[in-house]
Amino acid sequence: MSSDGAEIPTIYDWAGGREAFERWLNAFYDLVEEDELLAPVFGGTVSAAHREHVVTWWCEVMGGPARYTERQGGYEHMLARHRDLAIDGEQRLRFVTLLSRAADAARLPDDPEFRAAIMGYAEWGTRLAVGNSQPGAAPAPHAPVPRWGWGVAPPYTP
Repeated sequence: MSSDGAEIPTIYDWAGGREAFERWLNAFYDLVEEDELLAPVFGGTVSAAHREHVVTWWCEVMGGPARYTERQGGYEHMLARHRDLAIDGEQRLRFVTLLSRAADAARLPDDPEFRAAIMGYAEWGTRLAVGNSQPGAAPAPHAPVPRWGWGVAPPYTP
C-alpha cells in the first residue's frame, strides 16, 4: 500500500503482464543469438521452449502467476538448468547488459524505479548463477522461487 492508500502494483503488472515479458525476453534472446560471447552457451540458438520457460520464470519472480513453480518444477528445475555451465564474470556482465538493452528495444516502462527493480534482480540472479554453475558447486538444493519487489523505490504515481 502506498502512502496515499493506493495499492502498489506488482512489477509484473507495472511492466504490462506476460506479453511485456515475452516481448522483452524474446528481444533479449535475439541479441544473445547474435553475441559471440553468449551464443555458444545456448548452442548458437535459443529454443522457443527455453524462451517460454524463462518468460514464465521472470513473470513469477516479478509478481505474476506461479506457473514456473507449478509447471516447470520451481527453483530446483532452474538450478538444474545451470549446473556445470561454468558461467564466468564476463558472460554474466554481458547477459545483464543485453537484458538492459533489450528492455529498451521492447519498450518496457523506462521509469527509474521499474528499471532498478528488474535490473536489480538481473544482477542478483546472475551473480548467484555464476556461483551455482561452477563445477563442484554445492548450492542450496531447495528454495522457493524468489518473489521480487520494488525495494526502496516503489513506482511513482502522481
